[in-house]
Amino acid sequence: MYIKTKRTVNFKDLQDVLQYAVFDIRYASAYNFVGDVIDGYEEAAALLCAPAAQALKEAEDDFYARGYILKIWDAFRPQRAVDHFVRWAEDLQDTRMKEVFYPAVDKKDLFALGYIDARSSHTRGSTVDLTLVNRKTMQEADMGGSFDRFDPSSATAYADLSEDQLANRRLLREVMEAHGFMPLAEEWWHYTLKDEPYPDTYFDFPVRHRMI
Repeated sequence: MYIKTKRTVNFKDLQDVLQYAVFDIRYASAYNFVGDVIDGYEEAAALLCAPAAQALKEAEDDFYARGYILKIWDAFRPQRAVDHFVRWAEDLQDTRMKEVFYPAVDKKDLFALGYIDARSSHTRGSTVDLTLVNRKTMQEADMGGSFDRFDPSSATAYADLSEDQLANRRLLREVMEAHGFMPLAEEWWHYTLKDEPYPDTYFDFPVRHRMI
């Protein structure tokens, strides 16, 4: 494992790559499971390494032809942000956001259940958290659960959903897989480029639009 604190490879700002997407970068705000702006998120930007950004652009075009645009919640996540998550998870007294993000899970179990870890694929620059938005109504597709909800219902293959919810999750997965992304079993919104270029490198430069 290597941690790099400077941007020495080609990362793209998704606002410059995607034509139709909307962005809701939760970790640049206090509306997330921690309840604070997360370390390293200096601006509400979404960055990916160039191959992942290009693959996501191709997926965007495919979704658009099917009547959807993308909504992006997170992409590259610096190691300092992951470290922030770990510190928060170890503080069992801070449960400000429990009712919204983990109502049925005890905070002390977040590590054991795999919802919090000291390493994240996001930090390698090839993972994106996203959903679909109907491009005519601008309503989010009903996925049967919300982003970053620590709950068994967030699993990609969770089956106790309506037919429409199952169809929406299936569409997201099928198109993302067709363009080279792999799902994460525990989170329906999480996709990583299969042939990621930096599988052993965890980057730690800040998230901002103007990268240095």
